Amino acid sequence: MDKIKFNFISVTPDNVTEYGVFCIKEKNTPGSQAKINWCKCKGNEGVQIKIAVNGQNKQVGFIEFIPAESAWRPVKADNYLFIHCIAVFVKDARNKNLGSLLIKSCEEEAHKLNKAGVCIMTSNGRWMADKALFVKNGYEKVDERGRYELMVKKFKPGSQLPALIDWEVQQKKFKGWNLLYADQCPWNAKSAAELKETAKEYNVNLKIKKISNVTEAKLAPSGFGVFSLLKDGRLLEDHYISNTRFKNILKKELTKK
Repeated sequence: MDKIKFNFISVTPDNVTEYGVFCIKEKNTPGSQAKINWCKCKGNEGVQIKIAVNGQNKQVGFIEFIPAESAWRPVKADNYLFIHCIAVFVKDARNKNLGSLLIKSCEEEAHKLNKAGVCIMTSNGRWMADKALFVKNGYEKVDERGRYELMVKKFKPGSQLPALIDWEVQQKKFKGWNLLYADQCPWNAKSAAELKETAKEYNVNLKIKKISNVTEAKLAPSGFGVFSLLKDGRLLEDHYISNTRFKNILKKELTKK
């Protein structure tokens, strides 16, 4: 394996405007600005984004984590750090152990803060980290719901294990077409705006709610927490989708008897 040195930029609410949020390179786009504002929002204190840069000072990967009490996911994990996202998008940086280095950078912060450990929700499906990387780094599955698994690396033996919050029980509350989203993911706002216009084209009353705080996110009707598309209590999608995907869903649902 080629040895490549990576440096890490610690992005916090104090400097996020300067460094950005990695996922969207253009800082002036609505999604990027929404994410920057989310990072600065009261209640998200402690959120960090570690951006990896290579020898040419190019951003190649990142990890975002936050105290688990403030995690925008349906999880209960007192005194843990929770990983919201991790990704290595640049092809040349893959298979260089960068994923493990990003996890280690989060664990180092957890030790500094005297946390009980680190946890993350993984899934074999889209938009979530695969658990193989975390198993490799000593994480164990402590809970499971649907396609999601809660992986934990525990530092303090006597600490209570994290657990998933039942999001399926929330789904029955939503009648008709509903979309819930939050700016924790910078791509959600764009998807929500597109779905709103498409729903009008199909004469569908899509009720859209922006999740405004961590309490609402933990009680969201999906595992991803910050994006949920439902119809009559059924979860149709749990991550942001394209307009084309939404049109296919509408055609299928509207032809049902």
